[in-house]
Amino acid sequence: MKITFYIFFLSFAVVGQNDFKKADQFFASKQFSQAETLMVSYVKAHPKDEKGIELLGDAYGHQKKWDQAIDCYKKLVQLRPTAANYHYKYGGALGMKALSVSKLQALGIIGDVKKAFTTAANLDPKHIETRWALVELYMQLPTIIGGSKSKSMKYAEELHKISKVDGFLAKGYIYEYDKDYDAAEKYYKLAVTEGGSLHCYDKLTSIYKAKNQPENMIATMEAAYDKHKSNVLNYDIGKVSADYQVDFDKGEKHLQLYIKNYQSVDSVSKAWAHYRLAQIYKHQNHITEALTSIELSLSESPTIEAFKKEKAAILKL
Repeated sequence: MKITFYIFFLSFAVVGQNDFKKADQFFASKQFSQAETLMVSYVKAHPKDEKGIELLGDAYGHQKKWDQAIDCYKKLVQLRPTAANYHYKYGGALGMKALSVSKLQALGIIGDVKKAFTTAANLDPKHIETRWALVELYMQLPTIIGGSKSKSMKYAEELHKISKVDGFLAKGYIYEYDKDYDAAEKYYKLAVTEGGSLHCYDKLTSIYKAKNQPENMIATMEAAYDKHKSNVLNYDIGKVSADYQVDFDKGEKHLQLYIKNYQSVDSVSKAWAHYRLAQIYKHQNHITEALTSIELSLSESPTIEAFKKEKAAILKL
């Protein structure tokens, strides 16, 4: 009898793991409705399996089915009220629902969002995602319904104790939201020095964009490229050069690098890189080079209106 039970439970575990593996594959390929179908059946058969319920909630969330996601995460909170991450996901789903309904309806939800996030923060003093959610929540809420820069900064300080780079980014976010761009720049620079991820460089670049400083945008993206060798940065540098009509030599150089290093995973087609090159050449009154570049764009994507208009503009010069 013991052997029979052992085989039964072993089989159950294997079936569960196979379902979870399939679900992970569906998530990786963004087939969220298929993941939902799979996990609905699984949870129906195993109504108290936390991992199954969580995956089902995640599948709903990716499809913006907030009510269903809320139900899943609420079940998890009830099953294991001491799990910080369940409270965090519950608060997140509630918050997303609040953004999708009328302001009057949202007012009735915000209190539960705060409670879920603060509960998660109290349960896990090192839960980074919850503290980020609270930083953003208190900055974005109007003061009349509980918004508070000081509370937002409190959670930014808590983040700093857990992760210096997150603390700097959070403080940068607070000042950027307040349009205090000099203070935001200071903290994003500290984040770049401390962490140096692409995200840190992106945030600093966004501040220079807000301050209308294209040369600093390009310098920051060049530093990011030197560190990370992300090919899309080559395109971004060229785009800034073309849009703001600055640093044409750098713009041309990086667009040529983008085209040379282009791979199918890159997010922008070569046609757009040739288009930006055409703009740079046009700004310099290099008509032959501009026409050559725009023809390359059109040969790859002949129906894009921006390319047609650019060719017409070049021919008028």
